[in-house]
Amino acid sequence: MKLNFKIQQYQTDAVNAVIQVFNGQGYQNKLSYMRDLGNAPIQTKITYETDSDSTTDNNEIDIGFKNEIISLTDDDLLSNIKKVQNLNNIKHSIDLVKNLGRCSLDIEMETGTGKTYVYLKTMFELNKHYGWSKFIVIVPSIAIREGVKKTFEITTDHFMEHYGQKARFFVYDSKNLSLLDSFAANSGINVMIINTQAFASSLKEGGKNPEARIIYSKRDTFASRRPIDVIAANNPIIILDEPQKMGGEVTQKALQNFKPLFSLNYSATHKKQNNLIYVLDALDAYNKRLVKKIEVKGFEVKNLKGTNSYLYLEQIILSSNKPPLAKIELEINHNLGIKREIRHFTEGDKLYSVSKQMQQYKGYTVSEINPLTETVTFTNGVSIKTGEVLGDISEENMRRIQIRETILSHFEKEEKLFNMGIKSLSLFFIDEVAKYRQYDDDNNEVLGEYGQIFEQEYLKVLQQYLEQTQQTPYQQYLQTKGNDSSQVHKGYFSIDKKTGHSINSQLKRGSE
Repeated sequence: MKLNFKIQQYQTDAVNAVIQVFNGQGYQNKLSYMRDLGNAPIQTKITYETDSDSTTDNNEIDIGFKNEIISLTDDDLLSNIKKVQNLNNIKHSIDLVKNLGRCSLDIEMETGTGKTYVYLKTMFELNKHYGWSKFIVIVPSIAIREGVKKTFEITTDHFMEHYGQKARFFVYDSKNLSLLDSFAANSGINVMIINTQAFASSLKEGGKNPEARIIYSKRDTFASRRPIDVIAANNPIIILDEPQKMGGEVTQKALQNFKPLFSLNYSATHKKQNNLIYVLDALDAYNKRLVKKIEVKGFEVKNLKGTNSYLYLEQIILSSNKPPLAKIELEINHNLGIKREIRHFTEGDKLYSVSKQMQQYKGYTVSEINPLTETVTFTNGVSIKTGEVLGDISEENMRRIQIRETILSHFEKEEKLFNMGIKSLSLFFIDEVAKYRQYDDDNNEVLGEYGQIFEQEYLKVLQQYLEQTQQTPYQQYLQTKGNDSSQVHKGYFSIDKKTGHSINSQLKRGSE
């Protein structure tokens, strides 16, 4: 099946921002150099894995093709950068940033807007305008690497139609170093995709990553050459995908070994600022309808270290024949101790009475419930908005409220979308796996703290919906499908290959 790609203006703008930085740079195609063939006694001609549409290579075995150097001065580059920044309403850079090569350019694009497509198209345009043809895409993980490779594969025909040539791309493989010779000797657009673990780890003292050691060592199987030297001889243009994940000292030092012509940084959240030339932030992406709508649920804690008058306003309930009701969680003094429970309040109700004479609620009489501002005001002047917490709150209770709020929002959203056949999905990002999932002595999965809280709060909210007098198709759905709380939530985590257990996501040992 052939895929059709619609060219988006914002993507073209992002590409043009890069091209315009080098205005005044002459076009130089197929700049040749004598390749280092190493100490192999007999060199056989390389067989290129290409197709009939690719650029025909030079028959001379020792000839390679590299990127022409940038002829512009630093002042020229900075002047061009400022012109691009003017066009894109970006604050001027004071200095030219030269962390990797002659300049380091930042392109800020929101996740989901096609930044891989953008930097792939940028390669074709750089080749078209300036003749540059050697590129390295560096990614922070194998998962991202495979995603980039897939984008290259599915866009091959698309770019062939627009530029009349295909980019030759490959994933760096320490077991197949002959691909580096092909990279150097081919005169067309060539792209090497590599993840940081393949070159950064061995620079650490005592680094044990065998793949990373190979790139810096002379190999008998590679004619006594160092792979990094063969790569660097091409003056490659480096493209960093998610550079904020490559900010470690080891990785930054290792990147210098590629001796890049210049570098392009693509991310939605740049941690280190270089010369910013294009921005498509979350608001831009949403306004242009480039990403699906996402709602973030949050709440505010007031007087966290002050009064002990704990209150949480869950929601205000409206009825056609009754005054507004406020669902408030407060502390209630029972014989066996104090518990936090939700109660319904209307104007004139006294929290002191409901709490069974707890002193902290003296003076807390509901004076107004305002559905328009989602606010409840008390006679002592204190007010609280929906989703707010008043008073001291423990870490556990804060998480419980967050989980409850998310479940409530999920039910509300799911009910609205139910008849439209649209699925609603709510996500929790947590600090560690053990808070959600643990393992007992028999290696069985058991719920952690957050998992237990979720099931408790889910059943409470479910019961509220099922108790509604008006029967709806959504309620019937909940009665038949939603009663088993263990089936409505799942965890998505990294897996330990040895134990099969879920583990916290982290870089491999020795990678940073």
